[in-house]
Amino acid sequence: MEIGKITAKSNLLSRTLQGNSIFSGLSGIAFIVTAGPLAAFLGLDAPVVLMIIGVSLLLYAVGLFQTAAREPLNRSLVVTAIVLDAAWVAGSWLLLLSGWLPLTVEGKWAVAIVAEIVSVFAILQYVGLRRMVK
Repeated sequence: MEIGKITAKSNLLSRTLQGNSIFSGLSGIAFIVTAGPLAAFLGLDAPVVLMIIGVSLLLYAVGLFQTAAREPLNRSLVVTAIVLDAAWVAGSWLLLLSGWLPLTVEGKWAVAIVAEIVSVFAILQYVGLRRMVK
């Protein structure tokens, strides 16, 4: 087995990476297209921040899709996706608990719900990876 490569294809891992890619891509498009109304909904004054996040999410979606399409899957890229998803979740909860931004109640709920969705992707990717390296 090559270092950093996963020899067998994991359906759970590949499908989770693909689902995460689709969710990230759609979220990125939504952030870009609806930056103004979304900023108002969240309670933010700067829609440009949401546009930057949207572009970043689109780039992340492309990376996830490419990672899922590799044969064999690259372990270090999968671990990177898990770490980035975990960082998104931790950052979201830090944002919510710190009160750094004047988020609306609805905005707080939206941030929390998205963080929970991303945490599910991170967990499923981790489980898929563990199944592959056993």
